[in-house]
Amino acid sequence: DWESLDARPTPQWWREAKFGIMIHWGVYSVPAYAPTDLENVYAKYSEWYESRLRKNDANFTNFHARTYGGRVSYADFATQFRAEHFDPGQWADLFKKSGARYVVLTSKHHDGFALYPSAYCPRWNAQVLGPHRDLAGDLADAVRKRGLRMGFYYSLLEWGNPLYSKTTIGRWAEEMNHPQMKELVVRYKPDIVSCDGDWDFSSAEFRSADFLAWLFNASPVRDTVAVNDRWGKETRGRHGGFYSIEYGLVHDKNVRDEQINHPWEESRGLGGSFGYNRFEEVRHYMTSAQCVELLADTASRGGNLKLNVGPTADGLIPVIMQERLLDIGRWLDVNGEAIYATRGWRHRPKDMRTARVYFTEKPDALYVICARWPQVPLVIDNVAGTESVSLLGSALHVKFSCADGRLTIQPPAVNPGNMPCEFAWVFKVANPRE
Repeated sequence: DWESLDARPTPQWWREAKFGIMIHWGVYSVPAYAPTDLENVYAKYSEWYESRLRKNDANFTNFHARTYGGRVSYADFATQFRAEHFDPGQWADLFKKSGARYVVLTSKHHDGFALYPSAYCPRWNAQVLGPHRDLAGDLADAVRKRGLRMGFYYSLLEWGNPLYSKTTIGRWAEEMNHPQMKELVVRYKPDIVSCDGDWDFSSAEFRSADFLAWLFNASPVRDTVAVNDRWGKETRGRHGGFYSIEYGLVHDKNVRDEQINHPWEESRGLGGSFGYNRFEEVRHYMTSAQCVELLADTASRGGNLKLNVGPTADGLIPVIMQERLLDIGRWLDVNGEAIYATRGWRHRPKDMRTARVYFTEKPDALYVICARWPQVPLVIDNVAGTESVSLLGSALHVKFSCADGRLTIQPPAVNPGNMPCEFAWVFKVANPRE
């Protein structure tokens, strides 16, 4: 039952990793379209292309008719999803350089197309159509050779499968979901199983507790696997493993300002879509500085950040996405100790995002992450003393003083020649005393 399943702790390796990469890649990468400037977060997802066509969303049907005419179906895109330039080693090198500690690939999205040779969709997978290769297995091998953890996203729903219905949901769980997820786990031994498509049926209807009982007790990854909380329409933020947040949302509720006392993960794209959207412009992407600030913000509130890349149908990661990841990696090369294996500071102020100063801690250090260079001394409450204060990546002397339970840090004089990084500078407070 959920009480016993929820008692299993999220593995320590995941809690300390703090930064991961997600990859949305599949048949939807061929049309690579969604509106870019709508207010609704979910309306900008290109990976929902098939569903939007099925529901006669005018933005999508008009684009489809204008671009492909009236005789091309979504299924026809599968032969154009060729991944002919996919180099898993090149991808894995990029993820390693980004400073990410884990990678999560969409093994199967809501369209049901598997990126591996699944026996449960034998005519609708990447081995028999399009690429004619085991994309999931090839990437998993490359990622693990670089010392990173490998996980898989799996959709509990399929838009076009007739077995996915209210009257046959029991058969769906027993004949499709459970055996296909077990196939994925036994074959690739993932470090993470991250489900989605949980909103139509309860966890009891999906029989999720039965699968998780097998995963935690009998599977080959029972001691190491991390899972999320998307196992039925009632489980987000309540059951499973780490809690999952998407663009700051849990379903339609904004939780960016809530305190979450449980392992959790923010997942979002570098732009407005998870799947590749060829119509996104530079203005739709976060800057590198914004990516780093989001990482600092997330870590300071005790969470992990999983940033998504959406490769093109031919297997290339867009240059702007590569640049963002490489910039994050360069920042982490200097400041990683302020992120990895940290927790949110128990005395962190509530206005961190307004002040753009974020706090993380380890047993022997407090880290003060400044998203903009401080123009005046930093005054930090609840620090009565410290051994030293330093600027990570710099040998510059940092003056400080403690009085009345407050630490005051005097930012050193910096210039373009001695700046330790381009943005988000970190002061390390060694062995602080309250």
